[in-house]
Amino acid sequence: MTTPRQQPSSALTSLVVGSRFVPVYIALALLVVVAWIWAPQALSSISLRAIAPYGAVLGIAALGQMIVIMIGGIDLSVPGTMSLAAVIMIGVGHGADENIGKAMVIAFAAAAVVGLANGLLIGGLKLNPLIVTLAAGSIVTGVVFRYAEKITVQNPVPEGLTDWVAKRYFGLGAVFWIGIAVTVIVSVILRYTVAGRRFQAIGANPVAANVVGVRVNWYQIMAYVFAALLYAAAAIALAGLLRRPGASVGNEYLLAPIAAVVIGGASLTGGLASPFSTFTAGLFLIGLRQMMLTMGLPTALQNVAFGLVIIAGMLVSGDRITKGVEQLLRERRRPTRTEVEEILTPMNQ
Repeated sequence: MTTPRQQPSSALTSLVVGSRFVPVYIALALLVVVAWIWAPQALSSISLRAIAPYGAVLGIAALGQMIVIMIGGIDLSVPGTMSLAAVIMIGVGHGADENIGKAMVIAFAAAAVVGLANGLLIGGLKLNPLIVTLAAGSIVTGVVFRYAEKITVQNPVPEGLTDWVAKRYFGLGAVFWIGIAVTVIVSVILRYTVAGRRFQAIGANPVAANVVGVRVNWYQIMAYVFAALLYAAAAIALAGLLRRPGASVGNEYLLAPIAAVVIGGASLTGGLASPFSTFTAGLFLIGLRQMMLTMGLPTALQNVAFGLVIIAGMLVSGDRITKGVEQLLRERRRPTRTEVEEILTPMNQ
């Protein structure tokens, strides 16, 4: 007897939760239509093959930001962390293929240290994540520039790395498929593992999670560490794409990952998020940038348009969509005046 009543409720819950992730796919479809009308060159196979790896780099970095936002935090140290990992690929790699593995290990380790420091200060000492990560990013940026003075930053990364990222599978670069693989792995972990589900529970209600025995502080610390590792992965791929990454290579990744998470429908208060929607949002933002370049818009107008799109994403964020759907369903389920009178008539008699 209870099953028929639970099924509609479950369906409605799925509808409400799923609705927050729809706008990014609509935005991507609209981008394709607009590009097809005003900038068809942006949809050429050559253009798509060129931008797909950069979309994947942004998508991977956005996945790291998503994990932090899921626990109710924010990370502004992304540019510094990515620049650090990219420059290490030059300084430790020394342009030699035999040093690629060593450089990658050191890059990941250095990023993990930055993430651990953020996590301990935020999850352990309960400091403000906005201020802590902004300060940490500034410190790491200073370290990067100091380190870059001791190496020839103009030197390329090992040729083996650039050859690897240049490989194509099914017409698209290896970096794109790595981005897809990372997205699948993150999605599986968050959805089908106990630790992954606890990340969402902690973000949705940290007090309740603490009451039931979840080590909230530990998960908050690890969120920043995992995020930093994803930033490093994105930076290594970016270094291979650029071949000669500079000390400020990560500067473009301060706002873009946050924008991708927001446009992807994540709740900025923590909890709900979708790795696939977040990765798609990264592709959307890179595609938008490419379309504006193809149209020949000046850099100033590109920045204006990019900012307006981000604001629009905030206006139709996942939280607003969810509230709108809930309100719509509530209105549809509200009893009419006739139904109210039929309910009250027996009481009056």
